[in-house]
Amino acid sequence: MLFRIGRWPALLLGALLLWWGAMLPAMAASPRMVSAKTDELSLRSGPGTRHAAQWTVSKGFPLKVLAQRGQWLQVSDFENDKAWVYRPMTTATPHHVVKAKVAQLRRTASTRSPVVARLEYGDVLRTLAERGDWVQVRTASGRTGWVAKRLVWGW
Repeated sequence: MLFRIGRWPALLLGALLLWWGAMLPAMAASPRMVSAKTDELSLRSGPGTRHAAQWTVSKGFPLKVLAQRGQWLQVSDFENDKAWVYRPMTTATPHHVVKAKVAQLRRTASTRSPVVARLEYGDVLRTLAERGDWVQVRTASGRTGWVAKRLVWGW
């Protein structure tokens, strides 16, 4: 037996499917982040080794994925510079980078908490947890603590 839908429900269903189809790209466009997997990752002017390396970043440096072409990712950094990286040389391990001139690493997630270390612009931090406006991180030297989210960039 064939199931029949009335005219209005069919129109409503069609409109709903069109809306959902239009929303899929927007939902898929939420920023995807990666981090440098190797000690030194070259960021290139185009997707391939024949393109010049524009600069390099150290292990853990976070990057926002803008597009993908095969095994190559177009990315941007915390200064909004854009380049291409080879996807197998990246990881999904979350990191942050200090975007403020200086930042205080604190024992707990509070401005009243004692300062554990002083962080500087460009320092790469391994992300451990997030709580409200704070991010728990580990520095390259192994110190752990909390930093205000507004002072760092990444995920």
